[in-house]
Amino acid sequence: MAVVKPFRCIRPVPEQAKQAAALPYDVYSEQEARAEVAGKPFSFLNIDRPETQFPEGTDPYGQEVYEKAAELLEKRLQDGIYLDDRENAYYIYELTMDGKSQTGIVGCSSVDDYLNGVVKKHENTREEKELDRIRHVDVMNAQTGPIFLAYRASAAIGQEVEETKREEPLYDFTAEDGVRHRVWKAGGGEKTARLETLFGGIPVTYIADGHHRAASAAKVCLKRRAENPGYTGEEPFNYFLSVLFPHDQLRILPYNRVVTDWNGLTEKELLRKIRENFLAEKTGERGISPFQPRKKGQFGMLMGDRWYCLTAKPEVLERAENDPVRRLDVSILQEYLLGPVLDIGDPRTSRRIDFVGGIRGLKELERRTEEDMALAFSMYPTSVEELFQVADAGLLMPPKSTWFEPKLRSGLFIHRLG
Repeated sequence: MAVVKPFRCIRPVPEQAKQAAALPYDVYSEQEARAEVAGKPFSFLNIDRPETQFPEGTDPYGQEVYEKAAELLEKRLQDGIYLDDRENAYYIYELTMDGKSQTGIVGCSSVDDYLNGVVKKHENTREEKELDRIRHVDVMNAQTGPIFLAYRASAAIGQEVEETKREEPLYDFTAEDGVRHRVWKAGGGEKTARLETLFGGIPVTYIADGHHRAASAAKVCLKRRAENPGYTGEEPFNYFLSVLFPHDQLRILPYNRVVTDWNGLTEKELLRKIRENFLAEKTGERGISPFQPRKKGQFGMLMGDRWYCLTAKPEVLERAENDPVRRLDVSILQEYLLGPVLDIGDPRTSRRIDFVGGIRGLKELERRTEEDMALAFSMYPTSVEELFQVADAGLLMPPKSTWFEPKLRSGLFIHRLG
């Protein structure tokens, strides 16, 4: 059963919450991060991406860079931008985008749950990305980016959340991208105890977003256990900062693909090979009628100035119906088109493919194929239930299978490790 504990939170004072809140560190390139923090000294991105505080060309993984992050956090505390909320508590975090809200509970999940599979994952991680966050967390002695977890909806937990939301929020602001953020403190001994007990009745939780942050938190925990052989298991480093959402409130957008070339094929040859496993029908022209798939097993393809609807043939779908990974649309596209037709063997390492989050829209696919790519594929989004099925089977999804929106903000909740 899941262990999710209340925690002592470092957070911005209410009047600075909007200025402090920042999108996750990994949605930005270094150039984009530098542009984003310009003129925003209190944005948490300054701390999450501390290389922005140094001249361009500075090694972003240098020790002095991570030490700058720790220094900035201490300065924000000293300056009164952040406060240390000394009471152990849960927080309720609501995000509203395009009129749709999702509400999660902020708490600290058990690293042991992650290690023993109570916290289920569905993606592989890359060592170089882990190492960056390991050093960031270890030097700062704090977890700054919450891991986005999902659980199968519980009426009892939902009732506790709704009761708390009747109170006055700690924060209520709308970010530049139009997403509204509201936060309540679920404090008080009885409420805290009830929530902890209710989470104890949840058999498993699932990583929706934040696999690298979760893996890094676990490795920092193991490092500190080795450094402190008398640890009890209750020290803060045994837990990781998380926001847990009921599955029925989550929104997944497609994760689209763009490819650099046609693998030496002519348009006629390419379409002939594609039609071995897909029905291909012209649907519109670039800039006029881009094609967004309307159901599972359907794909959009932009080739030249034409959009096509590709529909996987019934025999393709039948071959994969008993395998929760192979029946994902991202797997079907890889197994029957990207691999055999375009010779993209491993999308994790190939330099001939790139991935475009659905939040950027189909116009971004058209832009990329005008600038640096030759083909684009629009996808139907992976469902939350598909994610659960893969994780429950102990399997892993292909890279870039899910794009969750809206994104959690960093800088609203910080968990000290000691």
